[in-house]
Amino acid sequence: MSFSLRRVSDVARRSALAVLFAAPPLAAQPTARPAAPPAVAPRAARVAIDHSAFDSLLRAHVTDGLVDYDAFRDAATFRRYLTSLERVSLAGLDDEERLAFWLNAYNAYTIQLIVTHAERESIRNIDRTLGVLRLKGPWSEPIVRAAGRTLSLDEVEHRIIRKDFKDPRIHFALVSAAKGSPPLRSEAYTGAELDRQLFDQGRRFLKDTTKNQIETPFPRLSPIFTYYRSDFGNSRSDLGSYLATWFDGETKKKLESGRFGMREIPFDWSLNGKAVTPR
Repeated sequence: MSFSLRRVSDVARRSALAVLFAAPPLAAQPTARPAAPPAVAPRAARVAIDHSAFDSLLRAHVTDGLVDYDAFRDAATFRRYLTSLERVSLAGLDDEERLAFWLNAYNAYTIQLIVTHAERESIRNIDRTLGVLRLKGPWSEPIVRAAGRTLSLDEVEHRIIRKDFKDPRIHFALVSAAKGSPPLRSEAYTGAELDRQLFDQGRRFLKDTTKNQIETPFPRLSPIFTYYRSDFGNSRSDLGSYLATWFDGETKKKLESGRFGMREIPFDWSLNGKAVTPR
């Protein structure tokens, strides 16, 4: 019995060896070619709105935030740009492109408001009756014709920009034709450059000591931070943490700690215009 099992085992072993050595070596076996990586579709180009006309006007007629309103009044390209805003469709555009559109629309129509009323002292003189502003004054006029809608400046700011985008930096970009406002940029906003532009607007506004005095023992802030307090957080600590982004050293630490004053600098409502050119 044991012999028979051993014999069967020997036979099986010899058969296995014969098969093994009869087979071609594994290295000689054909191998499958690696699959080609899946084709990657090229990233779709950003769909952009053309603000080049407004950009050229801003570069030519805005210097250090001061506006030559007479030049805008006389520029046919400005009127054509305003007309073009009405025909824009925002469907399919990303958030940056849409926000850039509404920031430009707000600032352009604020210029147009000043031009239309030939105001050269303060925007708050518009829509006054016996020295008192009617309703919400100039910001309630339905003058903005953009993306197929007719809106007031207030509606653009509060019902669209603040409501839909929730980016506090918009308060550094919306310019109410006043010297107390952030400076009007000498370029139009674009979706591709928006993040850089808004950060730079924050830097310019926060470090302008006529509007904010933050790098001092007793900081004073623009009324913008009081009026729009909820947009910057729920507490002074939230506001400080937000503002600290633009500062370094001891000022940054003080802001991050939340231990700083909230005194206001009076808002300057005088027109952010260059010297008036006689008509």
